[in-house]
Amino acid sequence: MSTAIPGGQGGPALAAELKQRHVTMLSIAGAIGAGLFVGSGHAIASAGPAAILAYLISGTLVVLVMRMLGEMAVASPDTGSFSTYAERAIGRWAGFSIGWLYWWFWVLVIPLEAVAAAAILNAWFPAVATWQFALAVTALLTATNLFSVARYGEFEFWFALLKVIAVVGFIVLGGFALSGGLPGREVAGVLALSREHGGFMPNGFSAVLGALLTTVFSFMGTEIVTIAAAESKNPARQITRATNSVVWRMGIFYIVSIFLIVSIVPWNDPLLTEVGSYQRALEIMNIPHAKLIVDIVVLVAVASCLNSAIYTASRMVFSLSKRGDGPRFLQTTSPKAVPYVAVLASTTVGFLTTIINYFAPGKVFAFLLASSGAVALLVYLVIAVSQLRMRRKLVASGQPLEFRMWLYPWLTWLVILFILAVLGIMLAMPEHRAEVLATGMLAVVILCLGLLDNRKGRSRAARGLASAELR
Repeated sequence: MSTAIPGGQGGPALAAELKQRHVTMLSIAGAIGAGLFVGSGHAIASAGPAAILAYLISGTLVVLVMRMLGEMAVASPDTGSFSTYAERAIGRWAGFSIGWLYWWFWVLVIPLEAVAAAAILNAWFPAVATWQFALAVTALLTATNLFSVARYGEFEFWFALLKVIAVVGFIVLGGFALSGGLPGREVAGVLALSREHGGFMPNGFSAVLGALLTTVFSFMGTEIVTIAAAESKNPARQITRATNSVVWRMGIFYIVSIFLIVSIVPWNDPLLTEVGSYQRALEIMNIPHAKLIVDIVVLVAVASCLNSAIYTASRMVFSLSKRGDGPRFLQTTSPKAVPYVAVLASTTVGFLTTIINYFAPGKVFAFLLASSGAVALLVYLVIAVSQLRMRRKLVASGQPLEFRMWLYPWLTWLVILFILAVLGIMLAMPEHRAEVLATGMLAVVILCLGLLDNRKGRSRAARGLASAELR
């Protein structure tokens, strides 16, 4: 028998059916996606071996942000996560804006990941069209999200387990290769490769800053555990465990992996960006069937990301609806307490963006993608500001804090200033300016809609009060 938990203010509740192993595995592998297996090659190709600095900086940022989010989530678990906390700490306009921006980010991820999975499947089975595979994969994972949250958790558990096995296997192979444990498959090492190919930072520190933007995007998804944990039987404990483990997760899965790659693959290898960092490293180590292995791993990672995108988008829009920041029909739940309307609506909007890609001018879809480019940084910024203000409110109310941000408020302020600096750097860099401007334009539009909706809400409340007084 499932336990119901609130998803916002009044109305239908969600079922607390996620098991401890579901949340644990989600917290361990939530940030492991195609960005690590394939996208890391672009960061290394632009920054050289110094790309590891970009991963260290962005990983530290994520650890600090997760600590802040963990403090708020343990004090008040909610499926709206940081959007709910922004509303309480900053104002309704902040919760409305960041919630819809976050929903938009994950809605765009749905078709992107579906097409990526379909491309791999189409290469294996060319008789089936890419769009058919994309539709089938999305339909399957939408169905798993519609049955129950436990079904989502089960799928994500096995997806996450396979990703963890793949990364650990790569680290073991890479470690053996560096130590000379793979006969006939010796690799140069990071120091030798740096000397031979222009040094540790061949393109200067500006290239590291550019790579930083790619790496921050790769970590997006770490925060999903605070949303999912709200549908478990002991959310505060699950969030505490997940947040405490984020340091070693980032260290092992990202930092160690990237170190091995830059020790094995020359940063200016032209195949690094064509086939991806993991595949190229395996090829240099002479591992048989490297492409097939990586294709399978990437397919699992993409399916996992698509599964989580549907889940996360639906829970965020469900929470927005429950708080009066979205259409009321989106909070409709099934007999198993699944917000099925929110699931279907998010998936449908995701596919509409794909249709736009086929029938509208290319610049339209490019703008849609660019509009989500800086969302990760805005989410982290809102989390930091919310925690800064929420701590004061929690202390003033006398509520004991079971989980605390380190060195408050100094580290929180440092994160805020760092994110603002990165956004400023993005704005100054021609190759990233469009992302900041597009995201900024979308944020302004959503903010205006939120302020308008808030104004209408106050007007309705005033009319209702006046009517009550007349009676």
